[in-house]
Amino acid sequence: MEANSLLSGPSGSCSNTKIPSIQNNPRIFFSLSVYQSRKRVPIKTQNVFASISVRSAFRRLECVNSVEKVNDDVVVADADKKDNKAGIIKKKLAVFVSGGGSNFRSIHEGCVGGSVHGDVSVLVTNKHDCGGAKYARDEGIPVILFPKSKDEPNGLSPVDLVAALRKLEVDFVLLAGYLKLIPVELVRAFPRSIVNIHPSLLPAFGGKGYYGMKVHKAVIASGARYSGPTIHFVDEHYDTGRILAQRVVPVFWNDTAGDLAARVLLEEHRLYVDIVAALCEERVIFREDGVPLIRSKENPDEYC
Repeated sequence: MEANSLLSGPSGSCSNTKIPSIQNNPRIFFSLSVYQSRKRVPIKTQNVFASISVRSAFRRLECVNSVEKVNDDVVVADADKKDNKAGIIKKKLAVFVSGGGSNFRSIHEGCVGGSVHGDVSVLVTNKHDCGGAKYARDEGIPVILFPKSKDEPNGLSPVDLVAALRKLEVDFVLLAGYLKLIPVELVRAFPRSIVNIHPSLLPAFGGKGYYGMKVHKAVIASGARYSGPTIHFVDEHYDTGRILAQRVVPVFWNDTAGDLAARVLLEEHRLYVDIVAALCEERVIFREDGVPLIRSKENPDEYC
């Protein structure tokens, strides 16, 4: 989908370009009991979904002027999105990529296969011809270019990107190998709803300039014995948001950067699908100090 197809019709304007108003729910607090040293300890937490803006009523996208058309079923009425997940409405996901998009593919396959209670509604990329964008088009997933640049003159501005994602009623934004800094407009529009995956155990080997093979080369050069992926909430800086989940892999004495990258990537695919599933099932909560926790699927009195 051309970036502007979500915002304008054939004549350059659209009768439904008005973005539905967003209203905030009052924050809801509740107590979660967990076992600690064989004693049940109440922990005051905040439900992330109570602080997420309430999405507007269902509206079907009608104005499209792109070669990549939006199917009639891109936006589905809430009543049609419920299934056997205890009445929880399926979440709408926007995935951001800059490259091949292997994590994006794993998430999409999880949605299609039923392990993730959500649907990928749109792919956002800064490279129209990257592998992730090609996969999205093959799967009938709309593609948005962002940001606007010399190489991508059809890219959206931050304000237009927020408007497009709101029109699609996106619940969560998932960064999966997206190398651009997320604009403050998007961070503020989707509080506690944007997550990123990074190929090291943050806060080590994170920040501007640490991406891809650069991370794995730095890990090996440091002599670290362990590495692994981190999933964290996104703030206005590189890799500094609250950590949601991590998995550890060993670093062997004779590892090359490629060896370590392959080992970490395998865990990335598993971890990201598990975390997106937890988000879509509304099992992510926050402690009073802002630290995110994941409630156990089997036992709601336990967390990880």
